[in-house]
Amino acid sequence: MSIELKMPALSPTMEEGTLAKWLVKEGDSVKSGDLMAEIETDKATMEFEAVDEGVIAKILVAEGTDGVKVGTVIAIIAEEGEDAGSLEAPKAAAPKADNVGPAATADEARTQEVREESAATAPAAAPAASGSRVKATPLARRLAAEKGIELSALSGSGPNGRIVKADLEGAKPAPVAAAAAPAAKAEAPAATAALAPTETKAVWYDDSIPHEVEKLSNIRKTIARRLTEAKQTIPHIYLTLDIRLDALLKLRGELNKGLESRGVKLSVNDMLIKALGVALEATPKCNVTFLGNELVSYKRADVSVAVSTPSGLITPIIRDAASISLSKISSQMKELAALAKDNKLKPEQYQGGTASISNMGMFGIKQFDAVINPPQGMILAVGAGEKRPYIVDDALGVATVMSATGSFDHRAIDGADGAQLMKLFKELVERPLGMIA
Repeated sequence: MSIELKMPALSPTMEEGTLAKWLVKEGDSVKSGDLMAEIETDKATMEFEAVDEGVIAKILVAEGTDGVKVGTVIAIIAEEGEDAGSLEAPKAAAPKADNVGPAATADEARTQEVREESAATAPAAAPAASGSRVKATPLARRLAAEKGIELSALSGSGPNGRIVKADLEGAKPAPVAAAAAPAAKAEAPAATAALAPTETKAVWYDDSIPHEVEKLSNIRKTIARRLTEAKQTIPHIYLTLDIRLDALLKLRGELNKGLESRGVKLSVNDMLIKALGVALEATPKCNVTFLGNELVSYKRADVSVAVSTPSGLITPIIRDAASISLSKISSQMKELAALAKDNKLKPEQYQGGTASISNMGMFGIKQFDAVINPPQGMILAVGAGEKRPYIVDDALGVATVMSATGSFDHRAIDGADGAQLMKLFKELVERPLGMIA
């Protein structure tokens, strides 16, 4: 009997993914444990292993296909002696009326909305209406009602032509929409005649300039969505201070001499991760998540560390950063950074975290304001250490100083509490024995 190979759920929240690459071809024999394909989720590219033995009879989903739903049959494996040519592809199940049933919960509706917003970048948009019924997601219907927008006048870019949130951008209330369109067109300067619009979004670019158009990965789409939501929904408060690094650099040198025989070399960032973990546990009002009507206060500091990869930014997590040793933080960071750059992180290695740290000092950046990584309540942005004039023992001298900026969710964290965390972080860095005692 043939075996249907289905799109796996590679994380608890995965609803769909991109079949990035097939590692087998039709006619290949496979056994349990063989690598079958590379699948791109919204956070990483992961390898998919075979669990059955047989021959790849048919590949039903081509590599590079986006938006493959979990559970979709992507290939058929024939058992030994079975005629692969006689196998037929499974028939697709009939789509549900609106993809969100009447008993769907708010969370299910929001999950559907997220999926459809990702699908809104598909190459072509289908008409929104089918007969007298306008297809639209619950969120799109609510926003249209609030703004007085007539849904039947819009084209939907979601699955099966459904109207999603992105389709409402730029739409005007029904009474003025007809009159506003010619006026807007008339006001466009002649120079924009060379500008080419995309098919599904109100975005213009100058196609007369040599350029390339690159399709966004699921990871980049997720980064864009989450950062937009963070800036639109989280009131950020920024607190900056200067920190002297000389004592930390001296201690780092001494520790590295002692760790040399073990093959461990601490970085400044390893020690800053430790300092942030200790500071978070000592100021629990900053180690929180805001949930609207509830506030989650964490009893442990799990620090997410921003790592740049070819696919975009990802934040692997150092669990219990306040309690584990500096050498363990160092070894874990090396392992996690290597996995991140190869898009091989497992979900449990990047999902969660109670606060984040982003260090751009290696690029010579002196100071920056980082965007909070929801649902976390704060992120620490670290700049480069540099020689600066500095007051040392009531006298003007020269010291190695860096600037650090904390971004705090002001809905959950008061400025005074954020200032307390920053003050403690500064003390730990300037007197680093306190973080390892």
